[in-house]
Amino acid sequence: NNASQNSVDKMIQAQLAKETPITKSPSAKGLTQYNDLIEIAKSFIGVPYVFGGNTPSGFDCSGFISYVYNEAGIKNSRRSSLNYFLKDTTTVKNPVPGDLVFFKNTYIETVSHMGIYIGNGEMIHAGSKGIEITKLSYKYWNDRQVAFKRFNNVN
Repeated sequence: NNASQNSVDKMIQAQLAKETPITKSPSAKGLTQYNDLIEIAKSFIGVPYVFGGNTPSGFDCSGFISYVYNEAGIKNSRRSSLNYFLKDTTTVKNPVPGDLVFFKNTYIETVSHMGIYIGNGEMIHAGSKGIEITKLSYKYWNDRQVAFKRFNNVN
């Protein structure tokens, strides 16, 4: 409904307003980790979607993120998409492949989905059919996109 949707949008705007957008690309080390993580992520294409899943036998969206970033040496604790959005990430002005992209109102009314931006307007994520690459321009994702962000421990 509209009232709860407005409160979701206000929460998102308030969070983004608190952050100073990152304007620079990661360092050479960060970009190397990003290249590694995209290769690792692509190696899981076709792995099934499993709610709460965080292993190569099945992933949900944030379980996939946690797993592949940790495998690439970017340490993080498993959280929900909303908690990653609120606690561990900062918005980026010019996203680079390896940065995160967040969405709202997918299966619940809040920040509820995330993927890895891979460039060319595409992301890799744990969709309902499993790990896949999809275009951010598809109406479903375009309508729900919230922000591009970066883990705070990517230098």
